[in-house]
Amino acid sequence: MPRTHLTAACLAVLMTTAAAPAPVLAQSQTFRSTPVITDATQTPLALPRAQPAIPAPQDKPYPGVIQYRADITDLDRRIIRVRQTIPVAAAGPLTLLYPKFLPGNHAATGPIQLLSGLTVTANGQRIEWLRDTLDPYAFHLDIPAGVTSIEVAFQQLTQPDSANWRVLMTPAMVNLQWEKAILYPAGYFSRQIQVAPSVVLPAGWKYGTALTTASQDGDVATFAPTDLYTLIDSPIFAGAHYRRVDIDPSGAPSESRVHLNILADEAKGLAATDEQLKLFENMVQQADRLFGARHFDHYEFLFALTDQMGGIGLEHHRSSENTGAPDFFTNWAKSAGDRGLLPHEYTHSWNGKFMRPADELTANHNVPTQNTLLWVYEGQTEYWGDVLAARAGLHSKGVALATLANVAAFYDQQPGRQWRALQDTNNHNLLGYRVTGQYPSWMRGTGDYYRESLLVWLDADTLIREGTNGRRSLDDFARGFFGHDDGQWAPQGYTFQDVAAALNAVYPHDWAAFLRSRLDAVGPDARAPLDGLARAGWRLTYTDTPNADEKAVQTGWANDFQYSLGFTLSGDKLTNIRWGGPAFEQGVGAGWSLVAVNGKAASAEVLREAVTAAKGTDAPLDLLLKSGDRFRTVAFAYHDGLRYPRLERIEGTPDRLSDILAPRRR
Repeated sequence: MPRTHLTAACLAVLMTTAAAPAPVLAQSQTFRSTPVITDATQTPLALPRAQPAIPAPQDKPYPGVIQYRADITDLDRRIIRVRQTIPVAAAGPLTLLYPKFLPGNHAATGPIQLLSGLTVTANGQRIEWLRDTLDPYAFHLDIPAGVTSIEVAFQQLTQPDSANWRVLMTPAMVNLQWEKAILYPAGYFSRQIQVAPSVVLPAGWKYGTALTTASQDGDVATFAPTDLYTLIDSPIFAGAHYRRVDIDPSGAPSESRVHLNILADEAKGLAATDEQLKLFENMVQQADRLFGARHFDHYEFLFALTDQMGGIGLEHHRSSENTGAPDFFTNWAKSAGDRGLLPHEYTHSWNGKFMRPADELTANHNVPTQNTLLWVYEGQTEYWGDVLAARAGLHSKGVALATLANVAAFYDQQPGRQWRALQDTNNHNLLGYRVTGQYPSWMRGTGDYYRESLLVWLDADTLIREGTNGRRSLDDFARGFFGHDDGQWAPQGYTFQDVAAALNAVYPHDWAAFLRSRLDAVGPDARAPLDGLARAGWRLTYTDTPNADEKAVQTGWANDFQYSLGFTLSGDKLTNIRWGGPAFEQGVGAGWSLVAVNGKAASAEVLREAVTAAKGTDAPLDLLLKSGDRFRTVAFAYHDGLRYPRLERIEGTPDRLSDILAPRRR
């Protein structure tokens, strides 16, 4: 039943029931809720007035333009102060919504808990709001006669640490995300609501955004009016240390080019070299050659180099929110494993924003999303992000191989497929936003519709290449499916059938069965989708000595015993226990501390040495573990040495993977 009908019907039933005497329940009767007591006007006493239905969104213009101002200057107290002037067309009920289903989160993650101090006035008089009892993201108002606009004021109380929500404000920068600091009228599509936004900045700060700046008066930036959908899709990164760089080699007019907006905790963090920036130019060029079209009027990478603000990689149609280490550019070798972030988010402009799963193309930000096609939205984007990073030179071939080896090993060793199919992991954000659980290898989750799906798309790419003798590839799918209608950027929805048909247009095959067999694989005989790796001319192996590229990708390699003893060391704690691995089979769970190894005080280095010494022998491997006031000595019958994933060539086979990773010349 639609939400609007349910609310009205429930209210009618409650009021009717309340008017009759409460029946006496026999013990054998089914329990019923207590009837609502009402006063003489039939108003439930639990609320100050009757609760109206939340209007369903309609595709019609909202009358007038909402004036919006955010003050982001209260850095020490981390408070964003918002004032909105919202036109109203008539007296009577009006419902304001706080965005609930946030783009790119694929879940109901709007932090309504951080909205505070909400007051509404009109003509100098307060209008009291009533929060909806079923949907706390909705605030009901009763607009008096003669009122043509209301003033709405509130604060967003951003957080001092990232324990529950990301840090958005630091002394040096602010990430203003409109969807977390705005209210809008219910009953309308978000693209039909016009907003005129402005921001009060700390003195002397600069900012990056995809919005068009209409004017700047001192530290107040005013942007051209836009629709609510576009506003929420156009965040701001503002800061004291800022640099904007043109990274577009296409020759497009200056106003329609691609820019890298860099912010940093300190000015020295902005020091990207010409050679480094050239790699990002290569990325833009390789994306042009892959998709053959652009679906934005300009694009702004918002890239904050910080260890104070919360980490993020979030896609938007004409921009993306990204963070990196403060020394991302100044310690370039260290950042090798992190350089795939911007290619991933850039790919989303085509896959996820212009072309979007139809069940995620909702009317506004309070209509529930569905996630059935995240294996395309995120999975194919993960694939193209890594491919573009390699084609641009942001990843060396060695780093690209090490990245793929890590993914292949994780899924080759993941037992969770025994009970949970890849398709079901697409729902993970709706079950609890990116919650991992105690045994992630068994529970499965968010990472799977990214990275296991990447393996599915490698499988598809190599199948096309094999079947056409290299004449066609997944590049042709990308150009046809995402690259049509050059210059257009109104979102278009796609379905499973659309994806299968587009693949079939590139290479005739039973693509529906191909995809379903991989998405729905579950049970004791289900295996990771590694066929594409073999068809690409490579196999997964393990080594006891990772090379420099493998260490750059797997930065925690020194504490990683996943593929040997079945756990990771975090300090002295055993974490990420692999379900069914050696530690698990010894009855060890997460949270135990490693005290000693073969009678010697423990450390990751001591444990590595002991595992190496036991390789190929019958030497003992005894671990002294502690949990609270309990101690255990666990004897591991493990003698296969350290194991880190690596890809090696299958001699005598076509090296399709190298072809996939090679830059396109046109």
